[in-house]
Amino acid sequence: MKIFFFFLFSFFFSLSTQAQCAMCRAALESEDGAVKAEAVNDGIVYLMAIPYILVGVLGYVIYKMRYGKKK
Repeated sequence: MKIFFFFLFSFFFSLSTQAQCAMCRAALESEDGAVKAEAVNDGIVYLMAIPYILVGVLGYVIYKMRYGKKK
């Protein structure tokens, strides 16, 4: 029961943190930071999307293998 409340608490409450590597911070604080900031954000979205796409494709393949041949 404690685990349930822990997960419930962690989903609804979060801490504001500054998690950025030193190289990213130095690149974004330079003169043309706006262009680089947009590029860094695009890269983060790209890196975040790839695992979801791979898991989705794998789930679809497993679904088709398991339920596709029932005729």
